[in-house]
Amino acid sequence: MAKEEKTRYSDAELKEFEALILDKIEKAKNELDILKKTLNKSGDSGTDSTATGSKVLEDGADTAEREAISQLASRQQKFMINLENALVRIKNGTYGICKDTGELISKDRLRAVPHTTQCIEAKLNQKS
Repeated sequence: MAKEEKTRYSDAELKEFEALILDKIEKAKNELDILKKTLNKSGDSGTDSTATGSKVLEDGADTAEREAISQLASRQQKFMINLENALVRIKNGTYGICKDTGELISKDRLRAVPHTTQCIEAKLNQKS
């Protein structure tokens, strides 16, 4: 009898991935909170500076830093949405199945990128 190929992960395996994803969501929330606090603090710059030349340079640097932090916060929010979508796929039984090939995504890939929807082969072919 031929070895039957797995078409989905077991409930126990899905629980393992769910725990991993929940942990990553918690860490991402904490990082996002830090970024938001940093953004709020950088907006509270004092107005007691009297040197106008250096003030313009500081304002430019502050603006660039705020934009960079804002981009990081945006990426963090997108990452959290992708993780939450992965939790939905766990609940509906489609987690770990490549959207392109229909085959199981390797556990190693899912542990490294738990929100992925593609096996590594499909991801590499996408770039071609």
